[in-house]
Order: sequence, then C-alpha cells, then structure tokens
Amino acid sequence: MTGAVVDQDVCSPQAARALPPEEFQRIFVDRNRGVVDAADQARISAARILVAGCGSIGGAAVEPLVRLGFRSLALADLGTYELTNLNRQNATVDDLGRNKAAVAADRARAINPHVAVDVATDGVTEETLDALLAGVDVVIDGVDVTTRSGLAAKGLLHERARARGLPLMTGWDMSGTQYVRVYDYRREQRLFGGAVTRRQLDEMPLWELLARLVPARKVPRDLVGLIRRGLHRDEFTFPQLVQAADMFGVLAATLTVRLVTGRPVPSSATVDVHRLAMPSGERLWDRLRQPVEVAGLLLAMTRGARRRR
Repeated sequence: MTGAVVDQDVCSPQAARALPPEEFQRIFVDRNRGVVDAADQARISAARILVAGCGSIGGAAVEPLVRLGFRSLALADLGTYELTNLNRQNATVDDLGRNKAAVAADRARAINPHVAVDVATDGVTEETLDALLAGVDVVIDGVDVTTRSGLAAKGLLHERARARGLPLMTGWDMSGTQYVRVYDYRREQRLFGGAVTRRQLDEMPLWELLARLVPARKVPRDLVGLIRRGLHRDEFTFPQLVQAADMFGVLAATLTVRLVTGRPVPSSATVDVHRLAMPSGERLWDRLRQPVEVAGLLLAMTRGARRRR
C-alpha cells in the first residue's frame, strides 16, 4: 500500500531516535491517515491511559495502544513473569522473573522512545492508585481475578474510577473467546454495573462471583464442560490461550480510541475465534449446543451452592 506523505522514511534506529519527538510522532503514525484523521490523532496523542494489570489481557493492550499513537501510559502490576505465562503473554524467556509492568514499559519505549510511561511495580493499592489515576482518560482493568487479593484490588480500582467518573473496560479470556465489558463510570453509578457489590466481591465464592460478572451465554461451549468437571476441585485452573488474550488488545485499543475521540461504545464486545474458524455446520452445532450445556453447568453450580449452605 502506498500514499505516505512523509518526505523520506527513516531506516535506522539511530536516525529514528535522533528525531525531535513531534517529528518522530508525525512519521510514526503516518499510516494511520485516512482511518484516523488529524484531530482524532491529536486526541490520541494527548490522552493518558492506565493499564492496571499487565498480564494476559492488560499486557496485550499495551503494544496496540502505543502503535496507534498513545504517548502517555501508566502501567501497574506486582507480578513477575513465569514460564507458564509465555503461552499467551507478551514476554520472552529473557523476561522470566521480571516485573510485568516494567517489561511492558520497556516494550512501549522500544516501539516509541518518546512514550511517557509511569510504572507501579507494587500494583494497584491504596498507596499507588491516586497517582496512577492522575490525569487518566481511560482505565483498562487487567487485574487478576484468581485470588482474593486480586479481587480486592479490582474492587478498589473500580471504586476509584467511579469516584473520578472514568470509563473503564475489562476482559475475560475464555478458551478462544474474549468478552470485553465496558463500565462507563461517567454515567454508571453502580459498581460493576450492579452485578456485584464490594462486599460480595470480598466474601462471595469465586465461582458465584464469576457467574455474576460473566453472562453464561458468553462462555464458550468447550470451556463449559471443563468448568463443570472442575467445579469443586481445588486444583482446577482455567486454561488460557493466546488467541483470546491478544484479542483483548485489539478490542481494548479500538474501544479506547473511540472513548478518547468522543464516540459511543457498546457496554460489551465478544469475539469467539474458535467458532469463527469452524465450518458452517460445526458452527451451527456449537451455537445450538452451548445453551444446553450452560444450563447443565448452572444447575450444577446451584446444587453446589445449596450444599454449602
């Protein structure tokens, strides 16, 4: 594809790094032209985005944000990379043991050396959150939900975003499905859209919380069976795949552009890449079987909740 208006492209790292920031940015986003107009590109360049949690989904959002032209990021994560992360997260063997937010910051600066990145290696806490949210336009919530401490951090993040009237999005990578939920706290006053209260977030069993936060119709059929078999097993862990994690980056970056340029966004967006890759007959069967299997899962969860009471 042709049509670039740059006088002469830059073909060496030394020459690129020697450019003044605005000249670098002009050339860097040149191929956005025609899809992103000059006024919107200026809004993107001026916006500040918080990515809270830089693992599977949060980490997937950083690179597309930078490549679209966002130049001001706050990144927070207390976790470090382990080998089991590398099947889906944006890291390499050389990053093992390093803080996830710090790795994401290095990646952002390697793409655009003029990106301003603030890093909180303590993650989302009472002590870090006010500084992280300062001047932020959009919050991307990638905070882990597999631990009580993670759930507490997620609740705190949503409370502070609501208090500041900030739009926030989060995602759920489920097998080949990415379900993105947007909570527009500029208008929405209920935490998590009213799905759960802060007290429930602190006290409710994980399975019941997930059932409230993720609509059953969004859970892919292959994962439904796995959940049902592992429902009451302490050793059960959710499988996570790169297709769904990377899809969050695509969707989150697109939604963020719409938010900072003043365009409306849906309350949710879902992409099932496994179903999209199926031939039509298999896709139809998958679509018809999914609600039946979800009903069985919900029944099993209800019975389990009754036994606990």
